[in-house]
Amino acid sequence: MVKGQQWQGICDLARMAQVGETLGATLGAGAVVLLSGDLGAGKTTLTQAIARGLGVPDPVVSPTFVLLNEYGGGRLPLYHFDLYRLDGAGVQSLNPALYWEGIEVPPGLVVIEWAERLGDELPGAFLHITVAIAPTGTDHRTVAIAPTGSVPGWQAVGDRLPLG
Repeated sequence: MVKGQQWQGICDLARMAQVGETLGATLGAGAVVLLSGDLGAGKTTLTQAIARGLGVPDPVVSPTFVLLNEYGGGRLPLYHFDLYRLDGAGVQSLNPALYWEGIEVPPGLVVIEWAERLGDELPGAFLHITVAIAPTGTDHRTVAIAPTGSVPGWQAVGDRLPLG
């Protein structure tokens, strides 16, 4: 349920996938999703669900070693960053702003794992999603979504997010 523009819930993995699919089906071109959470919390799993919601036909894998994967074939391009292995200078060398501003690539949906590594280089609008293993057990996650600015498509999400 969206309350005051924010959403939080405790989800089993299937429900967390529904959250991601809803976001992928609803967010618009230029939307940026910043993912935070411990190793193994489910950031890549959530990104895979977002890709399914977009209709991306290719398997989505963690770009830990390649740093960025680009996926087409869905209703929007998906730009999937993984900043786990980078520091500030390494992040800057990727020029993530080119993707969220749609300067040299077609506007799409940008998902950035380990977003805390962006430092102060943040887009003007984004959804910050924190994923954590819930105290109820390893097959459940606490998911918190907090928007900053006017995220394309976020208003349309409304009550479409599954209750946790």
